[in-house]
Amino acid sequence: PNRTYLSGGAAVNWLEVGASDWRGPDQLAAPFSNYGGQQVDVFAPGSQILSTAPGNAYEAASGTSFAAPVVSGIAALLMSYFPELTATDVRRIIKDTATPLGDRMVQRPGAEEPELVRFGDLSITGGIVNAYAAVRMAERIVAERNP
Repeated sequence: PNRTYLSGGAAVNWLEVGASDWRGPDQLAAPFSNYGGQQVDVFAPGSQILSTAPGNAYEAASGTSFAAPVVSGIAALLMSYFPELTATDVRRIIKDTATPLGDRMVQRPGAEEPELVRFGDLSITGGIVNAYAAVRMAERIVAERNP
């Protein structure tokens, strides 16, 4: 899926998510992740995420399909605690509160040969989602609207 409609135009409140990795500073972008300074909005943990598995079990798995639910969870948290926020507010909050790591040099995802690039060139925000900062910003926005 992507934010562009087949008939033209684009979804306004779409968030494109890349997967981050925990394996070291230069591995911040997971090697399998999508990326793009004009396409991906923000990164979220997506490597070796503990998930449910068949047979009433758990196992670690990786993918942007594990990173996107992290962002969805932050959006749900914000909308649950602050129902007066709009979808546009939530999208802006998630992007604006991403932990900025844009100057960190990382391996470019999918590169056959090692290639270091700025993490900030891999997404629009150059950051990884931050639930705590998002809640703090939501609190401020709601307080300003309801003095």
